[in-house]
Amino acid sequence: VVGIGLNYRDHAGEVGLELPEDPMLFLMPDTAVIGPGRTIRLPEMSEWVDYEGELAIVIGRPAFRIEKAAAEDYILGHTCFNDVTARDLQIKDVQFTRSKSFDTFAPMGPWIVTDIDPGSLDIETYVNGERKQCSNTRQLVFGPFHRVHFVSWVMTLYPGDVIASGTPAGIGPLKGGDRVEIRIRGIGSLINEVASWE
Repeated sequence: VVGIGLNYRDHAGEVGLELPEDPMLFLMPDTAVIGPGRTIRLPEMSEWVDYEGELAIVIGRPAFRIEKAAAEDYILGHTCFNDVTARDLQIKDVQFTRSKSFDTFAPMGPWIVTDIDPGSLDIETYVNGERKQCSNTRQLVFGPFHRVHFVSWVMTLYPGDVIASGTPAGIGPLKGGDRVEIRIRGIGSLINEVASWE
């Protein structure tokens, strides 16, 4: 999973940071990935874990140094994504590897939609039924075709690889017993429970 940092204008304003000149990349391991209905586990070494509702691209065929105009041909489809983040560790470490890589920290689903225009989608996050994030992909700094193009000039992408979009404003904490839902119009809802490791 390739993550993109600070890619929503409203989120950059929320955290008081300037928009990046290029997509800001980080990686998440496949062991972080879980599906809908699976449990997000809170690690003992973090005291501050946030949800981040996102739209994700799923790659459909190998992509190496492709042009932006051709990027759409390499996308299988889009899905909902929750970029769960140990915020205290992200702040402590500066780079994102540990804070984004815990097992269960990359929920995605419930399916891949192959015929949707990602340029103007409403995206919302709910925690225990209360809306916490509400935005639209029009707020994205770098759109999906730009992201696929840019990442492919850094690393070869293969079918099944995922590129997350970044999160809009409204990030916030999760605790054991919470139910978090990412809704994207035209795709559906990704729902996961939250619990500590037992």
